[in-house]
Amino acid sequence: MEADKVRAFVNSAWSQSVLPALQRYIEIPNQSPAFDPQWRERGHMDEAVDLIVQWVCEQRVSGLEVRVVRAEKRTPLILVEVAGQSELTALLYGHIDKQPPMEGWREGLGPWKPVVEGGKLYGRGGADDGYAVFAAITAIKALQEQGVPVPRCVVLIEASEESGSIDLPYYIGALADRIGRPSLVVCLDSGCGNYDQLWVTTSLRGLVSGELKVQVLAEGVHSGPASGVVPSSFRVLRQLLSRLEDEDTGEILPPELHVQVPEERMQQARAAAAASGMPCSRITRSQAERSRSVTTSWSCF
Repeated sequence: MEADKVRAFVNSAWSQSVLPALQRYIEIPNQSPAFDPQWRERGHMDEAVDLIVQWVCEQRVSGLEVRVVRAEKRTPLILVEVAGQSELTALLYGHIDKQPPMEGWREGLGPWKPVVEGGKLYGRGGADDGYAVFAAITAIKALQEQGVPVPRCVVLIEASEESGSIDLPYYIGALADRIGRPSLVVCLDSGCGNYDQLWVTTSLRGLVSGELKVQVLAEGVHSGPASGVVPSSFRVLRQLLSRLEDEDTGEILPPELHVQVPEERMQQARAAAAASGMPCSRITRSQAERSRSVTTSWSCF
């Protein structure tokens, strides 16, 4: 494989084909089901699926087969299969559902308004995670253009990731025979520290979610007779949260939530800090294990 030719092909494909399609994708407000319960009625998700399927078909990748899988009461899933020159299978993952628009876009920018500025594309869903299918198909086509043997490739694009991938387990089970046993899984849904080298995510953050409700009365009362008699729900809430986290240091207090940071992760964190040009803060293992419960993220200053 000639790297210069691959780079030239990808750059050309990006400007001529990928960028225009990605801009059209950004214009579609296909929010994830958790943020838009009426997503079926609005039809935005189907519009995004149709756009992507049409683009994939237009690339004329050799041995390509694309289908849209739909199950009742579930978001659609795009399944692309590319025949390979070996029995190995590579699975490339991405998603097309988007987070809500949010507020705080500066003047001239907006969630459904694609804008290229300073070599960067702005708009909701372009990076998370609309680019994934375009990157996967372009990479496969770039290899085919040079006659490089590739394994069988399966590109799986879901539409419920921002809602916790509620539909993905069902589709993985239903399509298990079609997907096969991948030898390599590439999840195109992460960030990077720079654009000078390949970055690989070695661990994911852990999340614990829940609902906390503080109730001190069965019914509303006037603040006059109740003040000083009825305990403050905010004070009770602060006390409860203080059982979990030291508000001064951020240390997580319950030992059940502590994790031991593997030495391998410590080394990877130092390597990532060095590659980013930022010295990693000096912190002992015991400090890391006390302060980094639930998540194993690393702070560099």
